Amino acid sequence: MKLLIDFLPILLFFIVYKLTDIYVATGVAITAAALQVGWFWLRHRRVETMHLVTLALLAVFGGLTLALHDPIFVMWKPTLVNWLFAAAFLGSQAIGKRTLIERMMGHAIEIPSDIWARLNLLWAGFFIFLGLTNLFVVYSASGFFDAQQALIGASGQTAINLSDCASTYAGELLALCQVAKDGEDVWVNFKLFGMMGMTLAFVIAQGFYLARHMKEDPKTLETD
Repeated sequence: MKLLIDFLPILLFFIVYKLTDIYVATGVAITAAALQVGWFWLRHRRVETMHLVTLALLAVFGGLTLALHDPIFVMWKPTLVNWLFAAAFLGSQAIGKRTLIERMMGHAIEIPSDIWARLNLLWAGFFIFLGLTNLFVVYSASGFFDAQQALIGASGQTAINLSDCASTYAGELLALCQVAKDGEDVWVNFKLFGMMGMTLAFVIAQGFYLARHMKEDPKTLETD
C-alpha cells in the first residue's frame, strides 16, 4: 500500500496523459501529490520529505506548465527532484556522524562505516545520473524539444496543445506537431517505465553489493 501511495502521482499522471493530454495529467498529478501529503499526515501525523518535495516541485513547475501551456517545465521536475535527493545524500557525508543511507537502512543491516559512505556516494551519483538522463531524453533522445521549437517558430504560437495536432495544423506544421507529440510520448513512457526500471536495477545491484560486505552473525554452536 505504501509503495502504491508513493507512486500514485506518477501512475495517475501516466494514465490521465494516455486518456487526455499533458496539461490535464499535470493538474491531476498536482492534486494527487497534495492528497498524498494530506493522507500521510492524517494517518501518521508526519510528512515524508519525498512527498513534500514532489508536491512543491510539481506545484511550481507543473503550475508553470499549466500557466504558460508549455510541457518543458513539468519535464524538468524529475531532474530537479533527483538532484535535490543527490544533494541531500552528498550533504550527509559532511553533516552528522552517519550518512543518509545509513540512517535509512542502518536499523536493518550492519556493514562497516566506510561501506556506508561508499554506498551513500553511489546513491548520490545515481540520482545525478537519473537527472541527466531525463534531460537527455527531453532535449535529445525523444526529439521533443527540437520539434517543439521548430513548431513554435513556424506557427508563431507559443501555447501549443500537442494532442490537437490533427485539428489544429496541416501540412508541414502537422508533421512537426506529430513529431513533437511522439517525443512527448517517449518522455512520458520514460518517466514511468524508464526511471522505475533504472531504479529497480540499481536497487538489485545494491543488494548484491551489500551482500558482499554484510557482517555475518556468529553461529550458535549446538551441543549434544
